[in-house]
Amino acid sequence: MYSKAFIPYRGYFSSPFSRWQGSLQNEHPVELAAATASRWLAVKNIDVRKFEYLILGKTIGQLHTFYAAPWAAALMGATDIPGCHIPQACSTSTTCINQAAAGIETGLYKNVFCLMTDRTSNGPHTVWPNPEGPGGTVIAEDWLMDNFDCDPWGGVPMIQTAENVVKKAGGITKEDCDAVTLRRYEQYRDALANGREFQKKYMFPVEYKKSRKETALLEADEGVYPTTGEGLARLKPVIEGGVHSFGSQTHPADGNCGIILSTRDAARELSIDKNIEIQVLSYGFARAPKAHMAMAVVPAARMALEKAGIEIKDVQAIKTHNPFAANDLYLAREMNIDVMKINNFGSSLIYGHPQGPTAGRGIIEMIEELVILGGGYGLFTGCAAGDTGAALVVKVY
Repeated sequence: MYSKAFIPYRGYFSSPFSRWQGSLQNEHPVELAAATASRWLAVKNIDVRKFEYLILGKTIGQLHTFYAAPWAAALMGATDIPGCHIPQACSTSTTCINQAAAGIETGLYKNVFCLMTDRTSNGPHTVWPNPEGPGGTVIAEDWLMDNFDCDPWGGVPMIQTAENVVKKAGGITKEDCDAVTLRRYEQYRDALANGREFQKKYMFPVEYKKSRKETALLEADEGVYPTTGEGLARLKPVIEGGVHSFGSQTHPADGNCGIILSTRDAARELSIDKNIEIQVLSYGFARAPKAHMAMAVVPAARMALEKAGIEIKDVQAIKTHNPFAANDLYLAREMNIDVMKINNFGSSLIYGHPQGPTAGRGIIEMIEELVILGGGYGLFTGCAAGDTGAALVVKVY
């Protein structure tokens, strides 16, 4: 599908993720992401003028984001380039990377910067005029909570879509979900070993306002709760008759990430190790039946694999966006893979879900895992609001 799109080795970063209403709750996500990207580029000694375009991924409305990508570019110091804003819920990062890869492939760009950010904390409360309402009563929406609680097409909360997939698939129990959740926590703990050796390969601290006069650095994930088998077993399902407790689903979070996409020669120039090449091969997308969001990960993955010209047995590392434990159980069953061997070093089930940068962090971790393994194919797949899914295949040489 793609032959010309590359990611420079270590040409990417992710901030730590902070559980919502934590340290980043009052930071404007566009301003914070642009400031973090500027600091990161300075540390990497990369001139922002190398980029011809900025793709901004963000899902939650914020002050001034009518201007979105051009504003973010200007805040980064790239005052001469335009950009576009992509809001695709949980598949925002995957879609941003695909759009950048398509631009590289067609010769539209040589270097493009993808910046993904979101703040689920303190989401906007939106009102619209309603002249026909009784007494002119307005139409109101709590941007985050109302949309988590009800898909306007599916008519149910997001957690219900996961439970619907469990019922349709059959045979998935609460004990299965708890076991997968515990394994995902163990994998996340692997990334913290040796003084967070794995995370430090890509994680870049963010500066935030601790008070009006004091700034601070957030250097590691914030709000990840310790998980035990006994603790998970004690938690009751959120929905009566369901299999997901609060322990076996993700939590909203705040954070950002950035990924450079380039031509092969430009990527080699920006890479910290010219012997390592990271090629974007393909993208896949899908829409599952109504109110069955978790099912979308499978057809999206199959499409990406087909477009890359490989099979699942050829893949060395698999990462998912797994807002519910059943996502991974369903994927593993349908694609005949071991559910306990995917998502090494972390996943959104454990470290949280800021939406815009969620998939980006997963893809970055997948690349670093492939480098540890000595190269090979990586598959990322995840579901998104509206019963959709998106997947990406990369190869590390």
